[in-house]
Amino acid sequence: MNKGTAALIEFKNKKLEKRILGGKVPMETFYEAYFADELDIKGNIFDFMRSRNDFVKYKLTTGHMKWVITNFIPEVAIHSKKQDQRIVRDHYDRGNDFFGWFLGERMVYTSGFFQNPGESLEQAQDNKLNMVCQKLQLKPGETLLDIGCGWGTLARHAAQYYGVISTGVTLSKNQTEYGNRRIAEDGLTDRAKIICSDYRDISKQKFDKIVSLEMVEHVGVKNLQKFYDQVYGLLEDKGVFLLQWAGLRKAMKPEDLIWGLFMNRHVFPGADASLPPHAMLKALEKSNFELHSAENVTIHYSLTLKRWHDNWVSNRAAITQAYGDRWYRVWNFFLAWSTIVAAQGNAGCFQTVLNKNLDEFERTRWIGQDFVLGERAKDLKPKGSYAPRSKSIHA
Repeated sequence: MNKGTAALIEFKNKKLEKRILGGKVPMETFYEAYFADELDIKGNIFDFMRSRNDFVKYKLTTGHMKWVITNFIPEVAIHSKKQDQRIVRDHYDRGNDFFGWFLGERMVYTSGFFQNPGESLEQAQDNKLNMVCQKLQLKPGETLLDIGCGWGTLARHAAQYYGVISTGVTLSKNQTEYGNRRIAEDGLTDRAKIICSDYRDISKQKFDKIVSLEMVEHVGVKNLQKFYDQVYGLLEDKGVFLLQWAGLRKAMKPEDLIWGLFMNRHVFPGADASLPPHAMLKALEKSNFELHSAENVTIHYSLTLKRWHDNWVSNRAAITQAYGDRWYRVWNFFLAWSTIVAAQGNAGCFQTVLNKNLDEFERTRWIGQDFVLGERAKDLKPKGSYAPRSKSIHA
């Protein structure tokens, strides 16, 4: 290890300093020491990330195995409503300010879509919202169900600019309150609402279009097939389903596994369905869905994560005052490492458009699609009020 590389770290524990400078340590050893304030990463954390392999190695530790046995395996095996509610609310009800400090004003916790690498986070999220609405071929008066809707931004956007009747579902009380307040502020209560509910409790009715953005990971492998069967039952026969998820690649390398365990422990507990495309598509096809298109948006996720990190760092004083230095450090490391991991392909983000695999499905609908993004999207005008074609969802 050269002196320049060693200068990236400030040690506060002499024993740890000797160990790290004397040879590579497991990545878990390094980041746990950083979270515990036993060392600091100097300057721009991305300088460290680009040189991380000079310091760390990717191997399973006793800490990993203990976590897998006591937390990961039970979560994978159970995935009950009660357990999922606890996990989701522990994370998403931490505080809207916490998430706003990196997500920005759009409050969208999924990958944006960049027409060029220099676009702002807000423009990239607007691009994504419009691309999703247009891939779904939303039309005024149609009903849209957003499963795992977060803070309701997509449900609100679709109602306002595409004239649909939107229903969002989330387990988070904070997200529900925030989403409905924003809907009311925009005068859209006749066309959009957010419901606090487990996805398994969605009432049995039909929707013209269904979307789920980076929520299926929390459904879990155990419940994956039931979830897709449920979506199939909720979708009109001529409807469209758009699914986006973040997953690991099939040809996993050591860093992929260690990053995945880090994410499950420190960021997204219970998210065990982070699957590669072949496994996810196998489950979808088993539920009689037909794939129309699949798009790899991983590099867009990397750019999104970098902007989230920029926001996080710029709000450090407020974050540490409200939540303490450890929470700042965990998210500082998570956002930076994930930016790199996505850019080099260890983890992926995929967006798929699907329909029911029925003989009578009108497949000519896919011909001649044109997407309105970026500057052109600014010409989109809010749609007028439309009567719903089916009853509102009740949880």
